Amino acid sequence: FIYDGFTDRYDGERLIFPGVLRLLSDTFPNEFPYHPNWKTGACHQWYWVLFPTVDHIEPVTDGGADAPGNWVTTSMLNNLIKSNTPLETLGWNIAPRGNFNEWDGLIYWFINYVDENTGLLQITHINNWYKAAIRALKT
Repeated sequence: FIYDGFTDRYDGERLIFPGVLRLLSDTFPNEFPYHPNWKTGACHQWYWVLFPTVDHIEPVTDGGADAPGNWVTTSMLNNLIKSNTPLETLGWNIAPRGNFNEWDGLIYWFINYVDENTGLLQITHINNWYKAAIRALKT
């Protein structure tokens, strides 16, 4: 996600570090609900639109490599839409990588917020995203 600057490489839209979305759901469970299986109607739609995931440009099922040169950051929604379909079939192109120095997906905000509110580290998923953020920024 950092490599692509938290930018959806299929539509160029900015994405948000997953820990931020989970923190929003913990803080505002009724307004920004989360469902562990992303059940439609039980999980806020922004999870589908703003949650980054990795997709294979050339589907592995069509012989694409499971390697960094075949990976792009995209939203869960675009990943679902694309599925195993070649980009040419969808008429999609690869958007330029985002600049992490211009948009960090709110990862630094998340780290700073948790640093200032250390009790959040008692929440397993927040602690896991916090540790992932720290590790990712070190590499």
